[in-house]
Amino acid sequence: LKLVRDKVIYWNNIYAYEYNKILVKNVCSQWGSCSSKKNLNFNYKLLFLPEHLQDYIIVHELSHLGEMNHSRRFWNLVEKAIPEYRKCIVELKKYVI
Repeated sequence: LKLVRDKVIYWNNIYAYEYNKILVKNVCSQWGSCSSKKNLNFNYKLLFLPEHLQDYIIVHELSHLGEMNHSRRFWNLVEKAIPEYRKCIVELKKYVI
């Protein structure tokens, strides 16, 4: 939880979004999610990923606070912090959730 909180705080310096809770869970199907209540949820297995992929997942979920979809505007938000996000998406597929 500390790792995720520290990374959310770090990356949110770019966005300055308001969020509610940060939760780390044992989720079987996804690395993270952002709820309509502005809760940021992360899979505990994030801990075992390389740091650049951890950062991508954190930024991905933070970006949902600005756009609750995967529109071009959403990806522009991700790209603001992670310009190489497309490479992260490809690399992340090599890891099992």
